[in-house]
Amino acid sequence: MEQSRLSKKERHELILSEVRRSASIRVSRLALRLGVAGETIRRDLIELGDAGLLNRTYGGATISLATSEPVIAERSQTMIEERARIGRGAAGLVEKGQIVMIDGGSTTYEVARGLSQLRRELTIITNSIGVASVTGANPSFRVILCPGTYDSREASVVGEDTVEFVRRYNADIAIIGASSLSADGPSDMISGAAAVKRAMISRALSTALVVTNDKFGRNSLERICALRALSDIVTDREPQPALRAVIEAAGTELHVCSGD
Repeated sequence: MEQSRLSKKERHELILSEVRRSASIRVSRLALRLGVAGETIRRDLIELGDAGLLNRTYGGATISLATSEPVIAERSQTMIEERARIGRGAAGLVEKGQIVMIDGGSTTYEVARGLSQLRRELTIITNSIGVASVTGANPSFRVILCPGTYDSREASVVGEDTVEFVRRYNADIAIIGASSLSADGPSDMISGAAAVKRAMISRALSTALVVTNDKFGRNSLERICALRALSDIVTDREPQPALRAVIEAAGTELHVCSGD
């Protein structure tokens, strides 16, 4: 296919690929590379910027990057209803008798709350003190708490011991959270947490990402996995069209738990 005949979707994919690789891009360089007018590239950057997939700058664009995140106690006091809806929706993906891995986080905690209301015999494997506590209150659940180094900001354990422990087990489904979600996949501000998430993904038959809409279109410090590694994404609002398109192209099922 000639570059001048690239569709808008193909141009967007190439632009996002370039900005992820180079961190910043110039309109003139992209126009030359794709064989289109500079004005076409500017319109593409406007659309991708509006979707939160990059930050527009004078003459180009840079990657959209989240550089900090509140501690779990602070996050749990925001978007309360949205997280509760996501939690109930994600709990519905879990079947009776399954082995479920759940990582630490304010939204995954709501999944644990949703699961704890169900009369299903489940095995829960988690690195989160809060998740272990709420699911452990259900007498039909077997709860396995990972060892590791305690992170008081996240009320979870992380580290090599945690990762090695997770890798001892098999699971039907891993339910993870993330600091951000972009076309590049989910990412997290805490490297230790990202390592635990990747370990859970590697040991589970399927993976569900639970994420609130404020995480859309951003990248955090460490990439967790590609979108295609996710079986499901459970959220509270429709993502921007450009982000939804790449989610669908990855074969990931999107579940929107809106309040309507």
